[in-house]
Order: sequence, then C-alpha cells, then structure tokens
Amino acid sequence: MITRREFLQASMAASAIVGVSGFGNFARLAAQQALTQEQLLAFEDFGNVTLIHVTDIHAQLKPIWFREPEVNLGVGDAKGHVPHVTGSDFLKMFNIAPGSRDAYALTHEDFSSLAKAYGRMGGMDRVATVVKAIRAARPDSLLLDGGDTWHGSMTSLLTKGQDMVNVMNALGVEAMTSHWEWTYGTARVKEIVDGLPFPFLGANIFDAEWDEPAFEPYKIFEKGGVRIAVIGQAFPYMPIANPKWMFPEYSFGIREERMQEVVDEVRADGVDLVVCLSHNGFDVDRKMASRVKGIDVILTGHTHDAVPEPVLIGETILIASGSNGKFVSRIDLDVRDGKMMGFRHKLVPIFSDVITPDPDMAALIDGERAPYKAQLEEQIGTTESLLYRRGNFNGTWDDLICDAIRSERDAQIAMSPGVRWGTSLLPGDAITREDIHNVTSMTYGACYRTEMTGETIRTILEDVADNIFNPDPYYQQGGDMVRVGGLSYAIDVTKPIGERISEISLTEGGAAIEAGKSYTVAGWASVNEGTEGPQIWDVLEAHVRKIGTVKLEPNNTVRVSGI
Repeated sequence: MITRREFLQASMAASAIVGVSGFGNFARLAAQQALTQEQLLAFEDFGNVTLIHVTDIHAQLKPIWFREPEVNLGVGDAKGHVPHVTGSDFLKMFNIAPGSRDAYALTHEDFSSLAKAYGRMGGMDRVATVVKAIRAARPDSLLLDGGDTWHGSMTSLLTKGQDMVNVMNALGVEAMTSHWEWTYGTARVKEIVDGLPFPFLGANIFDAEWDEPAFEPYKIFEKGGVRIAVIGQAFPYMPIANPKWMFPEYSFGIREERMQEVVDEVRADGVDLVVCLSHNGFDVDRKMASRVKGIDVILTGHTHDAVPEPVLIGETILIASGSNGKFVSRIDLDVRDGKMMGFRHKLVPIFSDVITPDPDMAALIDGERAPYKAQLEEQIGTTESLLYRRGNFNGTWDDLICDAIRSERDAQIAMSPGVRWGTSLLPGDAITREDIHNVTSMTYGACYRTEMTGETIRTILEDVADNIFNPDPYYQQGGDMVRVGGLSYAIDVTKPIGERISEISLTEGGAAIEAGKSYTVAGWASVNEGTEGPQIWDVLEAHVRKIGTVKLEPNNTVRVSGI
C-alpha cells in the first residue's frame, strides 16, 4: 500500500512536471513572449482546501525594486540546500532560464538590466487582484499573513502601523502572527490587536510574570467542510533581536514542546489539517518540522526566502513566500479522513506591470499616503550605483549608511544592523525621502556615538556571527551580519564562536585593531533604552544632500572563507 509520504512525494513530482509547484515552466515561456496576468494566475484547481500566504511585506504598499541576495550562506546540515542557494546555482536547481522574468524575480543575476526590462514588483493593490482571483476560483480559501507587516516604511512609522492595518483588513486577512509589529511597544500592539477582525496568533508568546500563554495560540477554521487548525508562531528571539524594554510583559522562544502540545490538542479536537503560520525563519522551521509531529503545512517567514517549490520534511510541507509583497503563495491540498494526501503549489510573482491594480485597494492606498505625499516624494539626491541590502554581508545601501554615519557623526568606525528589510534602487534613480525611510524606518533609530575597545568590537562581531552561522538553527537568532564602515576583517563561517573573526583593522591606514585601545564608533538600532542621537534617516538624508549623487566603489573589506 502506498504511504502518505509517497502520496506527498508524488504530488511534488507531478507538480514539477505540469509547472504548478513553482514557475520554471513560466521561465521558458517568459523568455519567448510577454507574460500576461492570466498566465501568472493560471492554476488547475486541486483537492478541497486552498491556503493563500503572504509574509514579510514590511509596509510596502507600492510596487518596488527588490534585489534578492547574492550571498546566503548555509552552515551545518543547511549548506547547499534552499534557501542557501543563490544566483546561477538557484536557476539550475529550479530549471529557470537565465534572463527570464523568473530569473529576475528570484535571483540577483543581472538585476539592473532585467529590472529595466521587466519592471517593478509588488504593490498591495496588485496583491489584492491576485487574492480576489484566487477567492473567485476557491471561495473557501484561507488567507494568512506571516507577520513583519506593520513596519518598514515612512508611512507605517508615522501612523504607528495603522496604514498597514487598514490595508490588510481590506485585503481580508483571516489570521496573522508577528515580529517587528512588537517594536511599536506593548500598548500600541494591544490597541491594534483589540480592533482586528481576525486573530493575532502566537502559541509561543507567554506572559513574562506568570509564564502562561498570553495570546490565542491557534484558530480553527471550517473551509469546504474541512476543519483547519492554524497555529501561530511569532518570532522567537524578540527580546534579543529587538528592544525587550518595548514589550517587557511578554516572553517568546521557539518552545518546541509547547508547539507539540498545541498540535496534539488540535488533533485531539478532531481537526483535519494542521497549519503552522510561522515567523521562525526557514532553517528553524525545517528543524522544528523534523521534531514536532503532526504538522501538515508550515508557512514560514522572517528570512525573506522566495522558494518556488515546497520542501518536504517528513510528512510536513514547508512553504516560503518571499518578502515585500513580491509574491503570493497559493497551496491547494487534498485532505481526506483527517490527512493531507496531496497538494499543488504556486509561488505567484507580482509583476506590477502585468497585474492590473485592484481599484478599491489602490484608492485606499492612495488615501493612506495622501497626507504625507510631499514628504515621501521629495528628491534628496540621485544614485549612479545599484542600491540594495539583502545578503549575509554589506549591501550598497549599508555602505552608504555607514559612510553617512562616519561622516555626519565624526566616527572612525560605523556599525549598521544586518536587518533583512529594505528595498532597492537602480542606477540613475532619484533617491527620495521615502527611499531613505525604506531602509531605515524604525521606532529606535537613534544614531549613537560612543567609544569602544578593540576587544568589544571583536566580541560584537563574534556574537553576531554566531547568531547567523551557528550550525544549530535553534541558535540562529535572526538577521544578517552587522555591517561595518571604516573596518575590515576576515571571517571563517565554519569555525566555532570566538574563532570566526580575525585580521580586524581600520580601512584608513590599515592599522590592526588593538584589544585594549579605544576607538570612536557610531551606529544605530541599539536595543538599549535611552539611546541618544539624531535619527538615522536624518543622518542619511543630510549625507545624501551633501554629496548629491551617490557613486559607491566595490566593498572588499570583509573576507569570507569556509563557504
């Protein structure tokens, strides 16, 4: 008799053949002719359940440029596996034609020229069109938001996330989980959550004083006669990666045992399908899927990975839907007798020049932005360089920010956080105030200036490196490597903590950093309460105004080995 796992493997194989478990099939088509909205949305209905997943939108309401990472290193068991495959290797893995729309959407390869050919991506009015089309075909579909939704833009900062709340309510989201949402502070989060028409899920969010669950852990939906349990998993490392003083009432954590308890609870209640709506990150969810039994689908978020085919971990399928509104995932499932017996999946790329904006959502977005339109659109400078962030090490936006910090704060060394959010700009683009906020906007953006010893600098680099390159995913606490200016170093990602970083020196003059010597360091996004200094967006704006046109030289100050 065929096993359930064999059923699922057959689903993946069949999907790949007909081109609905990814879009390698579209890649060949797009290389020959222009893609249409109908082709982008084409999907052969399957089974009796449809899930729609968006995640890590980071408050991007309008179409954007977003360059996928060039460097995304995997360590330990993750090395060489998605999402740690980039560029031409990624294209080969998924049989995507170089130069195609899908190569543009999914990799950094030839990004600037392909962007000019294929246009911007995303835009929540286009996402609304896609969601409505799926719902028209499958009225009982379930729309789920993986978090990092209310943060990441100038308007979201100025409205304390309200613009995104209004848009996601209009989109018809039916449940969400969270991460950067918490950086608005406990009072604001509770204010928003109390008014949401859908559950704000977090099985792993506990009351810090009483050590008991603080938010709804799950919601059971009935769709097409199928009972579906959606379990929320908020970002587990909130008090480490973000300022604990903003939400001291709560504790987080992976809480693997808690997840198993909740899965067992909903299974005992007789649900037919168990879905984990997660903000753990891909590698953490891959490990959790191998250890927690009874989860059918994990919709993963946080690490911004766009993976065109599901990954099968035992009998659990792992779905990654990208970031910034660039993609929407559709997953059709065949659920019978309380078991998922097969599926079809499609990662729908949101090409903004191809998909017609939904007029109601477009009007709502324009209304949300109208009070700030002049501020958003003011041109601060121009760029001759491609500006991007995403990757394990410095992107060009990070280089520009570090240059601004060193110049405006008169510091030898600049440190900028390795956050994954932040849109891109093409050579020749104007740099507007909105663009600056898209890479800096947060509620703790003070740009500090301080003295640090060489020993402290090394410790910071080692600690952040361990957060990223620890071979155990449960010890990877989010983000990419801290970006530095005025400093060079070597890193061996295969070494243990305390041994990864070497050859630290100043870029000006080349003097080695001495453990006992003090250096002037400036940076931003400190998690310490009471940090003082100008806001980072003001620092960056002042610098761009002074130089007028941005032209960055290649940055070779980080030397990576062990890859």
